[in-house]
Order: sequence, then C-alpha cells, then structure tokens
Amino acid sequence: MTVLSKRELLIGAGAVGLSGLLGCQQAAQPASATPAVTTLKSLTTNAQPISVTERQARIAKAQALMRDRGIGALIIEAGSALIYFTGVRWWRSERFTGAVILADGGFAIITPYFEEPSIRESMSFGDDVRTWHEDESPFKRIVNYLRENKVLDKPVAVEETVRNFIPTGIKSENADIKLVSGQPITRGCRMFKSPAELALMQTANNVTLAAYRHIYPKVEVGMTRRDISAMMSQATTELGGSVQFSMALVGPSSSFPHGSEIEYTVKEGEVILMDCGASVHDYESDISRTWVMGEANAEQRRVWNIVKRGQELALETAQIGTPAGRVDEVVREYYTKEGFGPDYATPGLTHRLGHGIGIDGHEPVNFVRGETTPLAQGMCFSNEPGIYLPGKFGIRLEDCLYMSEDGPVLFSPLSKSIDDPFAL
Repeated sequence: MTVLSKRELLIGAGAVGLSGLLGCQQAAQPASATPAVTTLKSLTTNAQPISVTERQARIAKAQALMRDRGIGALIIEAGSALIYFTGVRWWRSERFTGAVILADGGFAIITPYFEEPSIRESMSFGDDVRTWHEDESPFKRIVNYLRENKVLDKPVAVEETVRNFIPTGIKSENADIKLVSGQPITRGCRMFKSPAELALMQTANNVTLAAYRHIYPKVEVGMTRRDISAMMSQATTELGGSVQFSMALVGPSSSFPHGSEIEYTVKEGEVILMDCGASVHDYESDISRTWVMGEANAEQRRVWNIVKRGQELALETAQIGTPAGRVDEVVREYYTKEGFGPDYATPGLTHRLGHGIGIDGHEPVNFVRGETTPLAQGMCFSNEPGIYLPGKFGIRLEDCLYMSEDGPVLFSPLSKSIDDPFAL
C-alpha cells in the first residue's frame, strides 16, 4: 500500500524504562535500541487493545464533565470520538451514525435500520440501538431519545468535529434545543492518555522506527518518492502496523513541508526527507527523518544541526505547567537568531512546532505560538521543527513524546546525525 499524503506516563509491566536526555526522559525500549531488522516479524502480536472497562471509564468521565457544566447529553458521530468512547468503528457518510451519551444515564447508538446488524457486531458493550428508515429523519430519533430521558431542558453538547448538517438537522426537529460545544468534554477526556493508550502509541512508534531502519540501507540513486514510500508501507505492514502515511520527499521537493507533485529522483548529494506513521489498535505514530544520499555539504549539515538543536530546545522547554505555545516560541526565537524566519517566514520554520496525537494523527492541543493550555501529565505531542529553503531543500526531524509527571518522555530516540539518522 502506497500512501503519499501527509496527511509510556510511565508504562507499567516494564514496557518502557527511562534514561536521561537533555533534561528530559526517553523510553528505554524503542525499536532502535535493538539490532537493525533483517527479518521482518510483527512487533504488535502482544499489543493489547483498549478494554471495555477503560471505555466505560471514559464515558463516566465525560458524564462527570457534563454534570459539572449543567449539560444534559453529548452527541458524537462516526469517527475517532465514537471509537474512543464506544469502540464502534464506522465511517462518515450522508447517513448519520453516531451516539448520544447522557449525563445521567447510558448511551444509545443511532444508525440506519439496515445497518443495525453490522453496528451490533462492532459494539463491545451497550445494547441500546435506535434505528431510522431511509424515509425518516435520524435527527427525530435523537430528539426523541433526549425527550424520553428528560434532558431537552438542558444544553446538549455537540462534539467539535461533528459536521454542520447534523446540528442543523437536530434544530429543524426542535428549534428550542440549546446546542453547545462539546469541546470541553471531549478534550477533557482525550487529551490525557492512559497507560494503555501510551503502550499502544509506543508500539506504533516502534513499528515505524523499525520500518525506517529496514528500508534506509535500501534507498538508492534513481529511486522516486513512490518507490521509497512503497518500501516503507510494505515494511510497516509486515511489522504489524496499519499504514497511515508514508511520505518521501526527494531533492528540491523536500523544501515543501508536504511535498510536490514534481517527480524528482534520488541523486547523490541531495536531501531525502521522510514523514511516516502507523497505527496499532487505533493509536498512531508520526516520525520524520532527513538525510542526504551520499555526502552532505556544509549548508545541509548546518541546517540539519540547527533543526536538531531546535528539537532539543523543545524538550528542554516542555515541562509540566508550561504553556504549550511557549515550546514553539523558544525554538522559533532560536531559529531567528540563526538567520531564519523571522516568525513563520521562509527560509525558516513555516509550520507549528508540533501537534497533539493519539487516535487521530493530529489532535488538540498544539505546540503553536499563542496556545495557552498548560502542559499536563498524559498529554502527547509531536516535536517536529523544520527549516525549509524554497527551491533548494528542507530539513525536518520529528519524534513524538508524552508528558510524565517529571517532564517529556520520547517514544523514539532523536536522530543521531545527518550521516547516521537511525543510529545504526
């Protein structure tokens, strides 16, 4: 499978240890701590999916957050939020499938009548499924469920990624219903990862790093981005991960953070930038590496080393209680002193320093200027500074981390050098 678009809190049972790094902590058992992969075997065999008990606890937390705010219910639709709370995996279409979680009760799944058997197959707990026929309104089912449970006199929260036609349809069935943002509820749950979530993310990162280490010696002069991406996707699959993206940027296209449609081939002395991710039981990795085919020149080395120092500064800054935006600011200030930017200008760091990550590859909150949310235990982020010189090359290094009570812990070790990006 070729995908070209870019789209452990300390883990128990000895899954992850700690070692010092630049004032931060680093997981001791990532894939790169072992010899390079020569025979690809699944790294996910022992990965444990999220339990029913944990999903039930998530619903209970969401209900407590709703009660604290005087909210009667939370509406979510198919997608990562539905997976997070109920374990039901469904796709988004013009037909509404979703859940209504009551602040003082259980939850119901609303879905088309003909989809009910499939939905029930996907359910691991709960048994309340409300259906609608093709000539009926799913929104009437939602309103009736709210009325039945006597919550129409309270605000009803809508999860932040729900598409606009859904609240519009609900209002068309009951104009007096008060719909409010569900962001404080869903973020209040999903931003803070449990040990089980962190363990899955660690495994996903191990898969991605092992896949990188496998293909790195196989990249040759004359290959295209598609050739490299295909190798990475195949290795990821063989290692037991589900491919999320396998982006390879070659030569001048590396100066575009998300690539170019121009088909460059690998040449001696030119940059190769890769950005790849996998998922394991829904939880994602996101790792970027940059190197040069052959010998790097002085400019490439200087930029690479400045980008790496940015990653280190981010780790030093990302401490409990620090506003998330400050991590971006510190790195950006350093790059400006080195002659890049200023701010988000080119040549320089044109995108935010990092994003939240979990079930979704990009989740709130971000390492971006102006973000005031304080860093707290259980939050997960990418740490991915880059410097892009339009028309020449770009350098990006990316590793994900989580916030422990003592500071940031890396899921993958930082790249060693432009000559040895995977510490081989």
